Amino acid sequence: MKKILFTLALLLSLTVQAQDKTTMEQNMQEVQNYLKECGVFYIATVDQDQPRVRPFGVSEIIDGRLYIMTGKVKDVFKQMAKNGKFEICALKKSGSEWLRLSGTLVNDDTLAVKEEFLKRNPGLKSMYKADDGNMAVLYIKDATARFCSFAGEKKVSF
Repeated sequence: MKKILFTLALLLSLTVQAQDKTTMEQNMQEVQNYLKECGVFYIATVDQDQPRVRPFGVSEIIDGRLYIMTGKVKDVFKQMAKNGKFEICALKKSGSEWLRLSGTLVNDDTLAVKEEFLKRNPGLKSMYKADDGNMAVLYIKDATARFCSFAGEKKVSF
């Protein structure tokens, strides 16, 4: 009887984990679609005790992670490397719907990820090369996204 209960508990746990993973992937895709639809999004970082905000325009899901990219020589990368906490705000063209996305950015120096990012965004190839020592791709960890409008808010995580 104990073996049966243990087996059932294990199966239930694996089912919940699979559902959680599927939900997280769907949430990530929903955020990615929103960012793409908005085109430009604004990312806030911290520079000592001063917030800094600047526009970004590219994000990609690669190998199950949502990435953004910048240059290592830029102040924004230095701020992200020192403190990975960030917030993104993206506003739809209607002006009445927006996304707030927060979490932690993690630098990923994997050459294959950089190459894939450039393949999907060929316009960046004039400024960056996957192996140039400057290109930085960062994935979002422990994300919380809030889809907002004047009518309410929906919160998801990935």
